[in-house]
Amino acid sequence: MKKLVNPLPLLKNFIQCGVTGWCMEIFFTALGAFRRRELPLIGQTSLWMFPIYGSAALFQPIFSLLKHCHMIVRGTIYAISIFCAEYISGRFLTKRALCPWNYNRHRWHINGLIRIDYFPFWFLAGLLFEHILTQKNSAITSHGKNC
Repeated sequence: MKKLVNPLPLLKNFIQCGVTGWCMEIFFTALGAFRRRELPLIGQTSLWMFPIYGSAALFQPIFSLLKHCHMIVRGTIYAISIFCAEYISGRFLTKRALCPWNYNRHRWHINGLIRIDYFPFWFLAGLLFEHILTQKNSAITSHGKNC
């Protein structure tokens, strides 16, 4: 008899990544308000962002594959992957007039859907998601020799 796959760990990770992403976005947009001297420090996000951030749970096998790579290699791969996911999800949402972001007025954008200058933020976000999704497994080292 075939053993059934338990979907609960993936669902738990999806929810954890979705909530983490929402919190990061609210904090990040509130920092933008602070920079503009808007002292109520209102941060914001969209319900559409929850499944986008939650999809970071699908990266768990990639985190395992890259665990022996240096942190700079891992973070770079994560940032590029997040750019791809942001672009694809942004295209999907834009075609339906639902996209909650538009970077057209910023200097380093691609089709208004991603901002290249956000690379350091996505680098760190990827490492944060890696930490969240691997903390119960063996520790990820940042001094591997395979990459």
